[in-house]
Amino acid sequence: MAIVPYDQRDGFIWLNGQLVPWSDARVHVLTHGLHYASAVFEGMRAYDGEIFKLTEHNQRLHESAKILDFEIPYSVAELDKAARDLLRANKLTGSDVHPYLRPIAWRGSEQMGVSAQMTKVNVAIAAWDWGSYFDPAARLKGLRLTFAQYRRPDPRTAPTKSKAAGLYMICTLEKHRAERAGYNDALMLDWRGQIAEATGANIFFVKDGVLHTPLPDCFLNGITRQTVIGLAKQRGLKVIERAIMPEELSEFSECFITGTAAEVTSVSEIGPYKFALGDITRTLMDDYTALVHPAKVRAAAAG
Repeated sequence: MAIVPYDQRDGFIWLNGQLVPWSDARVHVLTHGLHYASAVFEGMRAYDGEIFKLTEHNQRLHESAKILDFEIPYSVAELDKAARDLLRANKLTGSDVHPYLRPIAWRGSEQMGVSAQMTKVNVAIAAWDWGSYFDPAARLKGLRLTFAQYRRPDPRTAPTKSKAAGLYMICTLEKHRAERAGYNDALMLDWRGQIAEATGANIFFVKDGVLHTPLPDCFLNGITRQTVIGLAKQRGLKVIERAIMPEELSEFSECFITGTAAEVTSVSEIGPYKFALGDITRTLMDDYTALVHPAKVRAAAAG
Protein backbone atom coordinates (compact mmCIF):
# COMPACT_ATOMS: atom_id res chain seq x y z
CA MET A 1 0.00 0.00 0.00
CA ALA A 2 1.36 3.41 -1.00
CA ILE A 3 2.13 5.78 1.85
CA VAL A 4 0.55 9.21 1.54
CA PRO A 5 3.15 11.86 2.47
CA TYR A 6 2.19 13.85 5.52
CA ASP A 7 2.07 17.12 3.62
CA GLN A 8 -0.50 15.71 1.17
CA ARG A 9 -3.19 14.44 3.51
CA ASP A 10 -6.75 15.65 3.91
CA GLY A 11 -8.34 17.38 6.86
CA PHE A 12 -7.38 20.30 9.07
CA ILE A 13 -4.45 21.34 11.22
CA TRP A 14 -4.76 23.79 14.09
CA LEU A 15 -2.14 26.46 13.44
CA ASN A 16 -1.64 29.53 15.63
CA GLY A 17 -5.23 29.65 16.79
CA GLN A 18 -7.00 28.69 13.56
CA LEU A 19 -8.14 25.50 11.86
CA VAL A 20 -6.53 25.62 8.42
CA PRO A 21 -6.73 23.14 5.52
CA TRP A 22 -4.06 20.46 5.94
CA SER A 23 -2.05 21.46 2.84
CA ASP A 24 -1.97 25.12 3.93
CA ALA A 25 -0.17 24.44 7.24
CA ARG A 26 3.27 25.53 6.05
CA VAL A 27 6.42 27.14 7.43
CA HIS A 28 9.32 28.91 5.72
CA VAL A 29 12.59 27.10 4.98
CA LEU A 30 14.42 29.64 7.16
CA THR A 31 12.40 28.81 10.24
CA HIS A 32 14.66 28.79 13.28
CA GLY A 33 13.18 25.53 14.54
CA LEU A 34 14.27 23.75 11.35
CA HIS A 35 17.86 24.98 11.50
CA TYR A 36 18.55 24.96 15.24
CA ALA A 37 15.98 22.47 16.63
CA SER A 38 14.31 25.15 18.74
CA ALA A 39 11.12 23.10 18.89
CA VAL A 40 9.23 21.01 21.43
CA PHE A 41 6.42 18.57 20.79
CA GLU A 42 4.03 16.03 22.29
CA GLY A 43 2.30 12.87 21.17
CA MET A 44 -1.23 12.02 22.28
CA ARG A 45 -3.76 9.32 21.49
CA ALA A 46 -7.53 9.47 21.51
CA TYR A 47 -9.77 6.53 22.32
CA ASP A 48 -13.50 6.54 21.55
CA GLY A 49 -13.41 10.30 21.03
CA GLU A 50 -11.53 11.15 24.25
CA ILE A 51 -7.90 12.28 24.24
CA PHE A 52 -6.03 10.34 26.90
CA LYS A 53 -4.16 12.47 29.48
CA LEU A 54 -4.75 15.54 27.31
CA THR A 55 -4.07 18.18 29.96
CA GLU A 56 -0.96 16.40 31.25
CA HIS A 57 0.50 16.38 27.75
CA ASN A 58 -0.18 20.07 27.18
CA GLN A 59 1.26 20.91 30.58
CA ARG A 60 4.43 19.07 29.62
CA LEU A 61 4.53 20.95 26.31
CA HIS A 62 4.57 24.21 28.28
CA GLU A 63 7.26 22.91 30.61
CA SER A 64 9.41 21.76 27.69
CA ALA A 65 9.13 25.20 26.07
CA LYS A 66 10.26 26.93 29.26
CA ILE A 67 13.31 24.66 29.41
CA LEU A 68 14.13 25.73 25.83
CA ASP A 69 13.74 29.38 26.88
CA PHE A 70 10.50 30.31 25.16
CA GLU A 71 6.86 30.66 26.13
CA ILE A 72 3.92 29.09 24.37
CA PRO A 73 1.39 31.86 23.58
CA TYR A 74 -1.63 29.67 24.35
CA SER A 75 -2.71 28.41 27.74
CA VAL A 76 -3.02 24.74 28.56
CA ALA A 77 -6.81 25.15 28.56
CA GLU A 78 -6.72 26.75 25.10
CA LEU A 79 -4.57 23.92 23.76
CA ASP A 80 -6.92 21.35 25.31
CA LYS A 81 -9.88 22.94 23.53
CA ALA A 82 -7.96 23.21 20.26
CA ALA A 83 -7.12 19.51 20.34
CA ARG A 84 -10.73 18.51 20.96
CA ASP A 85 -11.97 20.85 18.20
CA LEU A 86 -9.42 19.40 15.80
CA LEU A 87 -10.44 15.84 16.57
CA ARG A 88 -14.05 16.67 15.68
CA ALA A 89 -13.07 18.68 12.57
CA ASN A 90 -11.10 15.71 11.24
CA LYS A 91 -13.92 13.28 12.07
CA LEU A 92 -11.72 11.22 14.39
CA THR A 93 -14.14 10.70 17.26
CA GLY A 94 -15.49 7.28 16.34
CA SER A 95 -14.57 3.93 17.86
CA ASP A 96 -13.35 2.61 14.48
CA VAL A 97 -10.34 4.96 14.24
CA HIS A 98 -7.07 5.21 16.14
CA PRO A 99 -6.34 8.93 16.36
CA TYR A 100 -2.90 10.27 17.15
CA LEU A 101 -2.32 13.98 17.85
CA ARG A 102 0.95 15.86 17.48
CA PRO A 103 1.19 19.30 19.12
CA ILE A 104 4.39 21.17 18.31
CA ALA A 105 5.76 24.61 19.19
CA TRP A 106 8.74 26.20 17.47
CA ARG A 107 10.63 29.44 16.94
CA GLY A 108 9.79 31.10 13.65
CA SER A 109 11.67 32.79 10.81
CA GLU A 110 11.97 36.35 12.13
CA GLN A 111 15.64 35.89 13.06
CA MET A 112 18.41 33.58 11.84
CA GLY A 113 21.47 32.59 13.84
CA VAL A 114 22.05 30.91 17.16
CA SER A 115 20.41 33.81 18.98
CA ALA A 116 16.65 33.83 18.51
CA GLN A 117 15.37 36.49 20.89
CA MET A 118 13.22 38.16 18.22
CA THR A 119 11.48 35.09 16.83
CA LYS A 120 7.77 34.47 17.12
CA VAL A 121 6.70 31.22 18.77
CA ASN A 122 4.38 29.20 16.54
CA VAL A 123 2.12 26.39 17.68
CA ALA A 124 0.38 23.70 15.66
CA ILE A 125 -1.59 20.55 16.37
CA ALA A 126 -2.12 17.81 13.80
CA ALA A 127 -4.35 14.76 14.18
CA TRP A 128 -4.63 11.66 12.01
CA ASP A 129 -5.68 8.02 12.11
CA TRP A 130 -2.56 6.07 13.10
CA GLY A 131 -2.72 2.48 14.23
CA SER A 132 0.01 0.49 15.94
CA TYR A 133 3.41 2.17 16.10
CA PHE A 134 5.00 -1.23 15.55
CA ASP A 135 4.00 -3.92 13.08
CA PRO A 136 0.99 -5.76 14.59
CA ALA A 137 2.61 -9.15 13.96
CA ALA A 138 5.75 -8.02 15.80
CA ARG A 139 3.67 -6.82 18.72
CA LEU A 140 2.02 -10.22 19.05
CA LYS A 141 5.36 -12.04 19.05
CA GLY A 142 7.19 -9.42 21.08
CA LEU A 143 9.62 -6.84 19.75
CA ARG A 144 13.22 -7.59 18.91
CA LEU A 145 15.64 -4.92 20.12
CA THR A 146 19.33 -4.45 19.49
CA PHE A 147 21.72 -2.30 21.47
CA ALA A 148 22.13 1.29 20.33
CA GLN A 149 25.54 2.85 19.79
CA TYR A 150 24.55 6.39 20.74
CA ARG A 151 23.71 7.05 24.38
CA ARG A 152 21.25 9.32 26.15
CA PRO A 153 23.23 12.41 27.20
CA ASP A 154 24.26 13.71 30.59
CA PRO A 155 21.67 16.29 31.81
CA ARG A 156 24.57 18.75 32.09
CA THR A 157 25.02 18.58 28.30
CA ALA A 158 21.42 18.64 27.02
CA PRO A 159 17.92 19.67 28.23
CA THR A 160 16.92 16.06 28.91
CA LYS A 161 13.78 16.94 30.89
CA SER A 162 12.18 18.51 27.82
CA LYS A 163 10.52 16.75 24.92
CA ALA A 164 12.73 18.68 22.55
CA ALA A 165 13.00 17.88 18.85
CA GLY A 166 16.81 17.93 18.85
CA LEU A 167 17.07 15.15 21.41
CA TYR A 168 15.47 12.73 18.93
CA MET A 169 18.20 13.00 16.29
CA ILE A 170 20.15 10.08 17.77
CA CYS A 171 16.89 8.15 18.20
CA THR A 172 16.22 8.33 14.46
CA LEU A 173 19.76 7.19 13.70
CA GLU A 174 19.46 4.23 16.07
CA LYS A 175 15.97 3.28 14.88
CA HIS A 176 17.28 3.19 11.30
CA ARG A 177 20.32 1.16 12.33
CA ALA A 178 18.09 -1.35 14.15
CA GLU A 179 15.64 -1.72 11.28
CA ARG A 180 18.41 -2.24 8.74
CA ALA A 181 19.71 -5.06 10.92
CA GLY A 182 16.26 -6.71 11.08
CA TYR A 183 15.23 -5.48 14.54
CA ASN A 184 12.17 -3.49 15.55
CA ASP A 185 13.95 -0.97 17.74
CA ALA A 186 17.06 -0.27 19.79
CA LEU A 187 17.77 -0.16 23.51
CA MET A 188 19.69 2.97 24.46
CA LEU A 189 22.06 3.22 27.38
CA ASP A 190 22.82 6.51 29.10
CA TRP A 191 26.18 8.27 29.28
CA ARG A 192 27.09 6.17 32.34
CA GLY A 193 26.42 2.87 30.57
CA GLN A 194 23.16 2.24 32.42
CA ILE A 195 19.98 1.10 30.64
CA ALA A 196 17.88 4.12 29.69
CA GLU A 197 15.04 3.54 27.20
CA ALA A 198 14.15 2.52 23.66
CA THR A 199 14.31 5.13 20.90
CA GLY A 200 10.82 6.42 21.65
CA ALA A 201 9.51 4.52 24.69
CA ASN A 202 10.33 3.72 28.30
CA ILE A 203 11.24 0.18 29.32
CA PHE A 204 10.28 -2.21 32.13
CA PHE A 205 11.57 -5.59 33.27
CA VAL A 206 10.14 -8.32 35.48
CA LYS A 207 12.10 -10.41 37.98
CA ASP A 208 10.48 -12.73 40.55
CA GLY A 209 7.14 -10.92 40.24
CA VAL A 210 8.67 -7.46 40.76
CA LEU A 211 8.83 -4.68 38.16
CA HIS A 212 12.16 -2.96 37.60
CA THR A 213 12.51 0.18 35.48
CA PRO A 214 15.35 2.68 34.95
CA LEU A 215 15.24 5.86 37.01
CA PRO A 216 14.35 8.67 34.56
CA ASP A 217 17.13 11.06 35.50
CA CYS A 218 18.37 11.73 31.94
CA PHE A 219 15.32 10.93 29.83
CA LEU A 220 11.59 11.65 29.97
CA ASN A 221 9.48 10.22 32.76
CA GLY A 222 6.82 9.27 30.22
CA ILE A 223 3.15 9.89 30.86
CA THR A 224 2.37 6.32 29.78
CA ARG A 225 5.22 5.13 32.02
CA GLN A 226 3.67 6.89 35.00
CA THR A 227 0.25 5.46 34.11
CA VAL A 228 1.56 1.89 33.95
CA ILE A 229 3.38 2.27 37.27
CA GLY A 230 0.04 3.35 38.77
CA LEU A 231 -1.74 0.36 37.25
CA ALA A 232 0.92 -2.00 38.58
CA LYS A 233 0.61 -0.60 42.09
CA GLN A 234 -3.16 -0.97 41.93
CA ARG A 235 -2.51 -4.66 41.28
CA GLY A 236 -0.30 -4.80 44.35
CA LEU A 237 2.84 -5.21 42.26
CA LYS A 238 6.08 -3.81 43.58
CA VAL A 239 7.81 -1.32 41.27
CA ILE A 240 11.48 -0.49 41.73
CA GLU A 241 12.96 2.51 39.91
CA ARG A 242 16.73 2.19 39.90
CA ALA A 243 19.93 2.09 37.92
CA ILE A 244 19.98 -1.08 35.78
CA MET A 245 23.12 -2.32 34.09
CA PRO A 246 23.11 -4.26 30.77
CA GLU A 247 24.64 -7.35 32.37
CA GLU A 248 21.52 -7.69 34.54
CA LEU A 249 19.33 -8.47 31.53
CA SER A 250 19.93 -12.21 31.91
CA GLU A 251 18.17 -12.07 35.29
CA PHE A 252 14.82 -10.78 33.97
CA SER A 253 11.99 -13.01 32.74
CA GLU A 254 9.74 -10.43 31.08
CA CYS A 255 10.24 -7.11 29.34
CA PHE A 256 7.94 -4.48 27.82
CA ILE A 257 8.02 -0.89 26.64
CA THR A 258 5.55 1.93 27.20
CA GLY A 259 4.72 5.12 25.32
CA THR A 260 1.86 7.06 23.82
CA ALA A 261 2.49 5.62 20.36
CA ALA A 262 3.72 2.20 21.52
CA GLU A 263 1.16 1.93 24.36
CA VAL A 264 2.22 -1.25 26.26
CA THR A 265 4.18 -3.60 23.99
CA SER A 266 6.05 -6.74 24.96
CA VAL A 267 9.71 -7.32 24.12
CA SER A 268 10.92 -10.82 23.25
CA GLU A 269 14.63 -10.14 22.95
CA ILE A 270 17.36 -7.56 23.43
CA GLY A 271 20.50 -8.65 21.66
CA PRO A 272 21.31 -12.12 23.06
CA TYR A 273 18.80 -11.87 25.93
CA LYS A 274 15.36 -13.52 25.61
CA PHE A 275 12.11 -12.71 27.42
CA ALA A 276 8.71 -14.38 27.68
CA LEU A 277 5.32 -12.75 27.29
CA GLY A 278 4.40 -13.52 30.90
CA ASP A 279 1.43 -12.94 33.17
CA ILE A 280 2.53 -9.55 34.47
CA THR A 281 3.08 -8.10 31.00
CA ARG A 282 -0.25 -9.52 29.77
CA THR A 283 -2.06 -8.15 32.82
CA LEU A 284 -0.66 -4.65 32.40
CA MET A 285 -1.39 -4.66 28.68
CA ASP A 286 -5.01 -5.60 29.45
CA ASP A 287 -5.27 -3.08 32.29
CA TYR A 288 -3.99 -0.30 30.06
CA THR A 289 -6.46 -1.23 27.33
CA ALA A 290 -9.28 -1.22 29.86
CA LEU A 291 -8.20 2.19 31.16
CA VAL A 292 -8.16 3.87 27.75
CA HIS A 293 -11.30 2.06 26.47
CA PRO A 294 -13.69 2.21 29.44
CA ALA A 295 -16.82 2.27 27.27
CA LYS A 296 -15.83 -0.93 25.45
CA VAL A 297 -14.99 -2.67 28.71
CA ARG A 298 -18.37 -1.74 30.21
CA ALA A 299 -20.17 -2.88 27.08
CA ALA A 300 -18.34 -6.22 27.11
CA ALA A 301 -19.19 -6.74 30.78
CA ALA A 302 -22.85 -5.91 30.20
CA GLY A 303 -23.10 -8.15 27.13
